[in-house]
Amino acid sequence: MLARYVVGDEPRQAAAARRLIESSCTAESPGVVTLVVLCEVVWVLSQGYEYRRSQVALVVRKLLAAQDLAVERSDLAWQALNLFEEGTADFSDYVIGLCGRHEKANVTCTFDRQAARSSLFRLVAP
Repeated sequence: MLARYVVGDEPRQAAAARRLIESSCTAESPGVVTLVVLCEVVWVLSQGYEYRRSQVALVVRKLLAAQDLAVERSDLAWQALNLFEEGTADFSDYVIGLCGRHEKANVTCTFDRQAARSSLFRLVAP
């Protein structure tokens, strides 16, 4: 639903999402956006709508800064956004790596060569 709100391409669903968010979410009682939902929005924008990396980053930045939304672990989401803007891995990869670090993992293992460019990850050869 958040992707429909952002993109606004399917008129009936976009209107329903807009009505719900704009009538229910306030600074005093913000709507909650989980990290999973934020990652899904990024994936949908990147893969489904072919947004450029800079466009995706701008959307995430706006969602994180919105007064009427509260993003789960916003500190971690901001860090992931900064890494996403500077790096080559997917936003969700940075979220995964940062979650691992938060849980005291020294490194997160991956087969993804793009993610492995970050110090959060170690590439595992198949």
